[in-house]
Amino acid sequence: HMNLDTMELPPVVATERFDLRPLRQSDSGLYTHYASDERLARMTPAIPHPLPPGAAEAWVTRAHAQDRTEEIWAIDGTRTGGSELMGVIALERMDEKQAEISYWVAPPFWNTGLASEAVQALVDANPLNNATLFASVFQDNPASARVLVHCGFAYIGDAEATCLARGEAVPTWTYLRKLG
Repeated sequence: HMNLDTMELPPVVATERFDLRPLRQSDSGLYTHYASDERLARMTPAIPHPLPPGAAEAWVTRAHAQDRTEEIWAIDGTRTGGSELMGVIALERMDEKQAEISYWVAPPFWNTGLASEAVQALVDANPLNNATLFASVFQDNPASARVLVHCGFAYIGDAEATCLARGEAVPTWTYLRKLG
């Protein structure tokens, strides 16, 4: 029985380059800056473009909600002289022992291996004690698909997901990774 009043935030996961840590309200500014970039928003299902006022604060508040189904980590490089918010990685609880992993990296850090490192760190730490992780990426985002393959995910099929920034359904590739 989980006491909802004391539902803890996700644990910090440390790597050589960054820490994955729970969100803070102070992340709202950088989140707004990066999530307002249409190039980024178009590669995510849930970030609208233009980004409405208050969206970042609401996002951080949801990440701390007692009834949340998703654990969200900031990719924080301050320990190694980097930015406080270089991207985000999340695990959405699906059902017993399964979760969907999602992530985005801020445009200044594209093509630096950051997403692969963050995904691998969460796979290795397995903080929710999952047996299986799923992920889906838009088919016009091959870089994100390469991240998943690099981290041992296997392609299992096509689907589609609504993209708020595009205002339409976009074809996706779905991936699966067994843990443990």
